[in-house]
Amino acid sequence: MRFKPAAALLALIVFATGAQATDLSFTGNFNHDNDVQQFTFTVSSTSSVTLRSWSYAGGLNANGDTIARGGFDPILALFDSTGSKLYEQDDAHCPAVAADAVTGRCYDVKYTTDLGAGTYTVTVQQYDNFAAGAHLSDGFGRDGVAYENFRNGFVDVTGDKRDGHWAFDILNVDSAVVVPPADVPEPASLALLGIGALGLLRRKRT
Repeated sequence: MRFKPAAALLALIVFATGAQATDLSFTGNFNHDNDVQQFTFTVSSTSSVTLRSWSYAGGLNANGDTIARGGFDPILALFDSTGSKLYEQDDAHCPAVAADAVTGRCYDVKYTTDLGAGTYTVTVQQYDNFAAGAHLSDGFGRDGVAYENFRNGFVDVTGDKRDGHWAFDILNVDSAVVVPPADVPEPASLALLGIGALGLLRRKRT
């Protein structure tokens, strides 16, 4: 398909300035019990945003991918652009999320809230690695090498053995990106991949 120069320029301007809400899905794996994955997302106007994990019980994510059950018990924490904590959730509970086919428990997280225009950070980590304070810079309760195996592997609160995979949806936002771990430099080649090309995260549950 061909565009006249003026039409092509107009299309480019609309694409660059007319951000539209979209649904984004991310997947990854934790290496350590106390891993924490951060995502940054933006909304251009007041939006009803949903943050949702799929990996404890499994299911069909927003991208249409089938996510296997068996992931760790996740926690999410939401922060505003200044790093102030807005909300933290251990479990969404049934029927907001599905029950795991083996354990029968509803330990995925799901949170829907109206957010004003701006930039936000959401984290996922394994239970019970809660935010350590009211600000993102306060870190998390299980930070540090000493806590890398604080649950003796990926184990839910009832003692059920899990694994380190996670799947997380960020719905009805303008953009969302995975934040690389602070202690690991981002390779230039990965920086070129763009939104949603990689995913890693931590999780929590109670």
